[in-house]
Amino acid sequence: MEIIRKRPGTAAAVAFLVGLFIGLVVLGWWLWPVEWTGAGLQDLTTTNQELFVRTVAELYSFDGDTAKVTEALGGWGGDSVACQLAQTSADPAQRARLEAVAAIVNNQGCVGQAAPAAEAAGGGGLGPTLLLLFLLLLLMAAILFVFNRRNALLRETQPGSSRYADAPKAAPLVTQEAEITAVPIARFRTNYARGHDTYDDSFSIENASGDFLGECGVGISEALGPDAPRSVTAFEVWLFDKNDIRTITKVIMSDHAFFDDALKAKLAPKGEPVLARAHETIVLETATLIINAEITEMDYGEATSLPPQSYFERFTIELSAWAKEGDFGDPDVQGRVDELMDY
Repeated sequence: MEIIRKRPGTAAAVAFLVGLFIGLVVLGWWLWPVEWTGAGLQDLTTTNQELFVRTVAELYSFDGDTAKVTEALGGWGGDSVACQLAQTSADPAQRARLEAVAAIVNNQGCVGQAAPAAEAAGGGGLGPTLLLLFLLLLLMAAILFVFNRRNALLRETQPGSSRYADAPKAAPLVTQEAEITAVPIARFRTNYARGHDTYDDSFSIENASGDFLGECGVGISEALGPDAPRSVTAFEVWLFDKNDIRTITKVIMSDHAFFDDALKAKLAPKGEPVLARAHETIVLETATLIINAEITEMDYGEATSLPPQSYFERFTIELSAWAKEGDFGDPDVQGRVDELMDY
């Protein structure tokens, strides 16, 4: 179901193709195939057309009835079939009979007859097939466009959507005491509303030249109970710095989760615990990046089956990104590995 939520256009296209295959191939061609009634001679297979023309030529050699020949072979390319058979026949008598019936139909015999029987009789069937395939492709393209457009509109308007805002104007809050100079990059605003059980927003951090600097994001860290919709009691806010090759994570906890020792201990490995408070700013800082995550709005839900102030009904957080000024070399990969191994 995750792919349907994230890519409804792709899911719709796949569903359309599966439905088309089942309806056309399985039901239309195999289980309940179409039975043709009232088909004309031009709809016969090439083999049956040739058999019919040979029979007409044989009957004409006996009764000499030209009216019957004209009625049987005229109007569907029977003379072309007769000429093609005459050109490939090794029997002189049969060749003469076929040329004779062709002459009755077209008044010129097989002189100048260059079109093969399949082309004369059945070649026109390719056009409708190509047209049908073209229309199907157009329909698929229209479905993809509509669903992708709908998905984009939903991302802009739904409570759990995200949007990119202007660069921050104020100086960043930092975790280090030393004074630093930082360049404002961007602000990202992300909203959660209860029921958005797959909430997990991430944003790419790039400088003015479009160079990738890192990523940041917010997602669900912990929920109470197995029921749906999930009762989210903690969120993760994280920052990845490509020049620091590590991800800083802080866990924003509800009032209940923060003061519940067992739950707090369970979430401790995920990151530094932070008590959720409206208009509080959480600082994430790496070697070259700073993120100030301000909780701009939060509301707790109320349920008799859960403790008070234990899960979020709504949660809005704004991530302001800065890039530290300075000359940063390649990340110390070996140093980070040694740090992880020295536990």
